[in-house]
Amino acid sequence: MFQILTDTSANLDTAVLQQRNIHVIPFHFYVDGQSHFCENTAKFDGKAFYDAIRAGARSTTSQISPQAYIDEMTPMLAAGDDVLFVSMSSGISGSFASSQVAAQHLSAEFPQRTIRLVDTRGASLGEGLLALRAADMRDAGADIDETADAIFALHRNMCQIFTVEDLKYLRATGRVSGAAALVGSILQIKPLLKGDDEGKIVCFSKLRGRKRSIQAMAERYDELVKDAEAQTVGIAHADCPEDAEMLAALLRRNHPPKEIMTVVYEPVTGSHVGPGALALFFLGDETARDRI
Repeated sequence: MFQILTDTSANLDTAVLQQRNIHVIPFHFYVDGQSHFCENTAKFDGKAFYDAIRAGARSTTSQISPQAYIDEMTPMLAAGDDVLFVSMSSGISGSFASSQVAAQHLSAEFPQRTIRLVDTRGASLGEGLLALRAADMRDAGADIDETADAIFALHRNMCQIFTVEDLKYLRATGRVSGAAALVGSILQIKPLLKGDDEGKIVCFSKLRGRKRSIQAMAERYDELVKDAEAQTVGIAHADCPEDAEMLAALLRRNHPPKEIMTVVYEPVTGSHVGPGALALFFLGDETARDRI
């Protein structure tokens, strides 16, 4: 028996986490210096959060400490369970490194137990959908090593494409230069961004207008999705539900997936992409992530 642990960046609703027996460790975020965490999605008012940012509130984030991982994993290990941790990308957060420090400490304390850490090289549902796959495998009888190896290999298939309403939030986190952000704001240039194989965010296209950027996301999906009818596709939005609905309708047009899971961006990742961000997550073949 092994337990699955992920972090709140996985963007899975609390009801889903509970139903699938997935534990979650929270990231902290700070709004105008006041600390918060979002461990229960039912209590997160996404519209209020993103409206506050639009009105000028400053939201910052911090990585998870090694001690927090130790505190979360110790009861599981002490109960005789192994632990699989499905993590946010190491390319955009130092939290995976913190989990490695914690695992080294705990492996010495519980040498008879197995701890596996999977760097998904993703965030939001690019991480969360892989955590759900891990739960599928566990529930089907796979052991922890089989599951960890399969989930890590699958990260190369996970396509993660997103666009943002305002480039200033990416600029503030060092994702684009100040000049590029200014030009984009003036000309209504909307970047298409992706998570690369190292889990870093890169811009691969720039389009004029929001509608065109959403259409381009759907076009990439049509080109790269594999076995759409057998998979759950993810959409995350930062308080732009109409755009999320438009994207979902475009996905159903040519290659309808088995299910579309739509969530509001949780506040940690949402702080970096900003209000109006829209993201798409789906599985292609093992080369798809490089071909976006």
